[in-house]
Amino acid sequence: MIAPFAEAAGPDADGLRRAYAEYRLRQGRELVFMLPPEAVRPLLRRLHRTASPTDVIADDPLTALAEYCAALLPLPPFEVWLEDARENPDAYLESLDRVASAPTASSPATLEARCFRRAGTEWVARLRAFRDEDVWRGFISFEADEPDVVQRTALVFCEDGPREVRDRFLSFELAALESFLHSATA
Repeated sequence: MIAPFAEAAGPDADGLRRAYAEYRLRQGRELVFMLPPEAVRPLLRRLHRTASPTDVIADDPLTALAEYCAALLPLPPFEVWLEDARENPDAYLESLDRVASAPTASSPATLEARCFRRAGTEWVARLRAFRDEDVWRGFISFEADEPDVVQRTALVFCEDGPREVRDRFLSFELAALESFLHSATA
């Protein structure tokens, strides 16, 4: 088993970098949501002035603005964030439920990851979850050690908060994960 903050290197290093990128983007979105409406337009103008020709802003201006705002904030570097996340994983889960920019169905957060081997293939089961009105829903994404092999379940979690979703996922025995993988690949 691996937790999202367990190791900075090894089989889930990319997952840790994704979790950090998600954290930075949430912080940037929170800044955007705190700003008065009249302050957003000048920030967008600054973003457009500093963007390179290859930046795609028109496709998702809120995400582009959130990324820009994240770069303005004095956020901790990856190593500092990782150390804090390892020491306080529940605080990071709880913070997901308190922010205006909580993970959504179109942009779920990875709450936990577990490794296992099935039929000679190494798999990482990632718990992906989001807030849906007053509840948290989630699914399991399975990634193989082969490039670009990803399977996912339907929504299989519905709990009061992100911690409850994570705890339910962690309660599954290996046989349950294998069953979910089988259902995702069938």
